[in-house]
Amino acid sequence: MPEGDTVWQAARRLHGALAGKTLTRSDLRVPKHATADLTGRTVLDVTARGKHLLTRIEGGLTLHSHLRMDGSWRVYTNDQRWTGGPGHQIRAILGTEDRTAVGYRLPVLELLRTADEARAVGHLGPDLLGPDWDPERALANVLADPDRPLGEALLDQRNLAGIGNVYKCELCFLLGVSPWLPAGALPADRAAKLPALAKRLLEVNRDRLVRATTGRRGQDLFVYGRAHRPCLRCGTPVRLADQGDGSRERPTYWCPACQPGPAPASGSPAARRIRPRTSN
Repeated sequence: MPEGDTVWQAARRLHGALAGKTLTRSDLRVPKHATADLTGRTVLDVTARGKHLLTRIEGGLTLHSHLRMDGSWRVYTNDQRWTGGPGHQIRAILGTEDRTAVGYRLPVLELLRTADEARAVGHLGPDLLGPDWDPERALANVLADPDRPLGEALLDQRNLAGIGNVYKCELCFLLGVSPWLPAGALPADRAAKLPALAKRLLEVNRDRLVRATTGRRGQDLFVYGRAHRPCLRCGTPVRLADQGDGSRERPTYWCPACQPGPAPASGSPAARRIRPRTSN
């Protein structure tokens, strides 16, 4: 699931493959930019901004992409077979003399002037993995709507950029609070820890192939994906319910013992029913 760390890794791969090189192939397979030809231009850099990717190209152009749930960028050498999916899922091809970057299932792909990048990413809050990170501002953004559930506030990229559903669940667990706790009810000592803890979670995972928050081999996450399995701290079965983020419902995992506070009732429409698993 692409979150800030995954997008940061994608930017690093793309930058290493394309930056400083001249494009010998350019194919943007979206109607608005199908006739755009970037061949002959040099890729200047590729950078992540929250969950967004910005590929800056000579001539004042930026290719903006967003992975959302299923998108990906793959980099291949000239003799490699493309394995990211069937051809009809390819949305972008950027090739140089020795590398080809292929974008699969990209729900957002637009070519814009670099001077207009703010139109695509200007709404984002401080980037947890970016040079603009500002912990005080990020916390103030999260707490600005005191009645909003904390889990929703953490997913709102206008508050702080980079947290997705996995980190939302893990961060709430580490803070010891329910994702449905109103942001304004977050105890002051835990609120003070939130920005640094969120940043650390993404920083320690940006160089890892497998995302981990527990430090335990084979048990990488405390609650995410562990519905009905014992909590790694107290043994209470982890619960699962849907929580909105302002645009769609997200599966949300939490331990009712380690994370006391408001939460959907077991029989409520938001509660998820899945077959319990017996192993850890």
